[in-house]
Formats: sequence, C-alpha cells, structure tokens
Amino acid sequence: MKNACIFHGSSSSPEHFWFPYVKTELEKMGYSIWAPQLPNPNTPNLEEQLPFVLNGKYDNDTVLIGHSAGCPLILSLLERINTKIKMAILVSGFIDSDINVPKPILQDKYDWEKIRNNCQKFVFINSDNDPWGCNDKQGRKMFDNLGGELIIRHGEGHMGSESFNQPYKEFPLIVNLIKSFE
Repeated sequence: MKNACIFHGSSSSPEHFWFPYVKTELEKMGYSIWAPQLPNPNTPNLEEQLPFVLNGKYDNDTVLIGHSAGCPLILSLLERINTKIKMAILVSGFIDSDINVPKPILQDKYDWEKIRNNCQKFVFINSDNDPWGCNDKQGRKMFDNLGGELIIRHGEGHMGSESFNQPYKEFPLIVNLIKSFE
C-alpha cells in the first residue's frame, strides 16, 4: 500500500504550513499518511526523535517528506532502516552545524552509502535566500553525497516559517514530484 510520512521541522507541527495540503492531496491519490507530532519540536533532538520515527512502518512504497529539521531526521532514519523506500523529498534541509538551526538533530557524520542504498530517489528543494541558512548550498551538499534531483527555488525563503512570515499554505510541487514517480 502506498504510504507517506511527513516530518515537520523545529517549532512546528503537522498542522503548520503546507503539511495539511500535501497530506490531503496525497490521500486523494490513495496514500496512507503518517504525519506525527514529533517529540520536543522546539528543540529537536535526534536522541528523542529518531527512536520515535523508527517505530513507523516503511517499505518499498514509502515516500518520506521532511521540512527543515525533519530532513536530517530522515537521513538518520534512512541510515538505520533495512528497507529501500520509494522516495525522499527534503525541503529546506541541512547537514551543517554552522548554520542557525538546532544542532542536536544532526549526526557528527553520515553513512552516505547506506542512506543512498535505502532510497530509490532523492529530491532536495532549497531556496537561494533561506533566512535560517538551509539554503541551496545545503541542498547541494546533500545532493553531492546522495545524487537524485536538486531543485533550487529563487526567493522562496524557508518555504514555511512563522518567524519570517512565510505561511506557505500549499506546495503543489511536492505532490507533482510524487505523481511523476508513480
């Protein structure tokens, strides 16, 4: 059965930004959706969030979607599961600790080969002016390690941020990417 998991970023919830829109659109396409409230969202910590998401169900029909701090969480998840999922879409993702984001969600290093082997297709969507630093350079670093598709949005900021007044209520690009890979 087709399923998708949507992991929100820091100081967020499954009800923020474009997450409800993507959930509704994917349900119309026959997807079962898991969009959990992650533990301790204000200061996301890998030691708390990873065990929580490892309890999810993942198979070769799974699509993982993450925003901001949800992206390094997806990378850590893919490094630890023993299943090759269908697709991972990482929006405003990051892997460097030198930007203005929560550090405890990051690993010191990643097993890029294991992560790459556990996902058929990666898509990285970053903006060239992300105010948190989760920008096109961060997307490029993940892309360089994992391959896939890198989409650079121009002037789109963090693609969902209350601090910077970016409500971003819809995100049809994500739905269209998933449709095109079915």
